[in-house]
Formats: sequence, C-alpha cells, structure tokens
Amino acid sequence: MSYATPKSSVSDLRGSHPNLGTPYRFAPTQDDLNRVIKRVSEYVWHEMPDDGGWDYGTNLNYLQELCQYWVHEFNWWDHQAKLDQFNHFQSHVDGIDTHYLFEKGSGPNPTPLLISHGWPGSVCEFLKIIEPLAHPERFGGSVDDAFDVIAPSLPGFGFSARPPRPMGPRAMARHLNTLMTEHLGYTSYMAQGGDWGGAISSWLGFDHAKYCKALHINILTMRHALGPQTPEEHRWAEQFDRDQQIEDGYRTVQATRPQTLSYAMNDSPVGIAAWLIEKFRSWSDIRDGDIESVYSKDDLIFHVMIYILTRTFNTASWIYYGRREEGGRILSIDDKRVEVPTACSVFPAEMLAWPPRTYVDRLYNVTQWTEMPRGGHFAALEAPDLLVEDLQKFHSTLKTTVF
Repeated sequence: MSYATPKSSVSDLRGSHPNLGTPYRFAPTQDDLNRVIKRVSEYVWHEMPDDGGWDYGTNLNYLQELCQYWVHEFNWWDHQAKLDQFNHFQSHVDGIDTHYLFEKGSGPNPTPLLISHGWPGSVCEFLKIIEPLAHPERFGGSVDDAFDVIAPSLPGFGFSARPPRPMGPRAMARHLNTLMTEHLGYTSYMAQGGDWGGAISSWLGFDHAKYCKALHINILTMRHALGPQTPEEHRWAEQFDRDQQIEDGYRTVQATRPQTLSYAMNDSPVGIAAWLIEKFRSWSDIRDGDIESVYSKDDLIFHVMIYILTRTFNTASWIYYGRREEGGRILSIDDKRVEVPTACSVFPAEMLAWPPRTYVDRLYNVTQWTEMPRGGHFAALEAPDLLVEDLQKFHSTLKTTVF
C-alpha cells in the first residue's frame, strides 16, 4: 500500500463542511520517544515460565526479542509519516475533544462512511483501507463506490480526550452521531465497525436510524433478550461460553477495576506491550502459532506506542466498564432488531465466534452475508482487501435505493 497520494486540502473540506473541526497533528517529541525507549531498555526481566509457549500469556522469549527490536531498530518517524498522509481534525463534541481522520471521497457524490475501531485498537488500524475506500478508481475500482471516510478515535482512546467518566458503546454511538450530523453536517451516512466498533455501529443503526442508513459489521457483539432458540443456536452458545473462559480475565478486570490495573500499566511500556500483543496474537488468523505471519514487529510496536504516547491505556479500558453500566450485550429487552440494511463479514478466525445466521437475522435486517476465506478479529489490518471489497459490494446494492 502506498502512502504517497496527496491528501485533500483543508480549505476544500471546509468549503463543504463549514463546521469542520480544528486541524490536528499528533507528533511526540524526541524526548518523549527517548523516555519510552529508556524504560523498555531498563525493564527488569523476572523469572517467568518460557516452556508453555503462549499458554500462560505473552511469551517471555518473544517479548524479549520484540523489546530488543524496539530499543535498537524501531523508528517512530516512519510511522508518523503514515499518519501525516491524512487530514486529522479535532471537534469539541458534547464537551469532549474528539479526533477523527477525514478523507474526502472522489467523484461528485461519495457516500459518508463512519468507521469505528475498538480495543486494543485505534484509528491506525484503518490506514490501509482509507485510500481504497475514498478513491477506489486508484485501485482499479469505480468512482461510483467512493466514500467520504470519517475515522474517529473513540472518546478516551488515542488522540481523543477522555470523557468525564466511563462511556459504553451506546453512549459512544450517540456521541459519534452528533459528530456526523451536527459537526460534519451529514443527513445520512453508513457505519462500519469491528470489535467495539461493531457494537457502536449496531447502536447507531438501532437508536439513530434517521441518519445511519446502513451498517457493515465484522463482529457480532449484541445478544437477544430471549437467548438462543434452535438446537443449533444452543450448541453455538454453549461452545461460545467454553471458548470465552480463557478470554474473560482481561474483560472482567477492565469492566470492574480498570483504575487499579492502570497504575501498573502507565508505569511500564513493556507491561502495556505484553497486555496488548497477546490479544493481537490470540485474536488473529496467524499461521503455525507465529504472530509475525500476520504482523511485523513494527506493526505491533506502532499500535502499542499509540497507547503509551497518548497515555490512554486507562481511559481506553473504560468502555468495558461503561458497557456493564449500560446493561451489557442485550440489544433490546423487547426483542426488537436493527432494521436498517446490514452486511455481515464473517472472518473465520474471529475471536467472538459468529452464531448461526438464524440468530443474527433476529438481531439485524441482514441483506448481505459474506463468509471470508481468511482473516480474524482485526479485519482492516489482517485482510484489508477483503474488507474493502465487501464494503464496496454492499454499497453498490444500496446507493440507488438508500443513499
């Protein structure tokens, strides 16, 4: 993927979006970077079992190898250049300075597309898909499939300020709908998301269907109030619960005592790396147990550095606490569903295994269902070509009837 294409001019964007926020650029100082490297280099490696592979958590040998690379070879400024290829803005939305990338699409009538990340991700997950979505003609596609791409940093994550207290995905959906309608002036848009972005997009389609006209999700986070109904659905639910037992530790801590965890994490770049990288490995479609079959060391450290440099490990974890306060995964106690057209991209290594189609159809008005040949939880990073293609396919079925 090339990052050499010039970005849209701010004046052009402001001409069509007069309430556009303030131009924003994140750039750490060299002193900031040096402090991180110093902490990594001085980390005291204590006795840990290294004969269990990754069964106990992040593998000792791999993390030591990664940290050696981090100290001696990783160059933040290579990644800064990737960030700087796009326009960044910050708008004061409901009292929170909210960051977003904004790439104006090609052609006379691009469809607005709001793409939302999750945890342990950031908007940096989307750097490979923004240009193909906004300018498909540069990649052999049709300009008719172009999107205005808006990729916000969720409140408390990365380049956005923290909310005054934990927000769950439903509150974040309301927040991002305000960004799209009151600040950017859109009267209709499409939403896409994985991880927490899938939950946020679902609430956008459920609560804000006046504006959010279609959804594309690559995860199923929502649940029925009545639970599974068919034998196949019951088998899925039982297997899902067994599979998630090994994942529930981090989720429970972040949903109940995120502040306690944060003291140790904010003091240790190596600790943050261990906490996040284990998820990238266990949730992705890796080969032969090798995390670097999908991600390079540079990829991993870049994503970890976003959390470290913005000091948002704590507030990014708040969304788990917020969802618990909002009532958990249940979409509607009245068993209502999302009625806007919904596309589901089913990646085979998704950590939250998809239920049978019958279950999903009771939650969403599913008009496109794609079972992918490869990829896992971080679809925009793992299989950007498949995700873009599926979004464009979905959009082509809607553009004459919905947008």
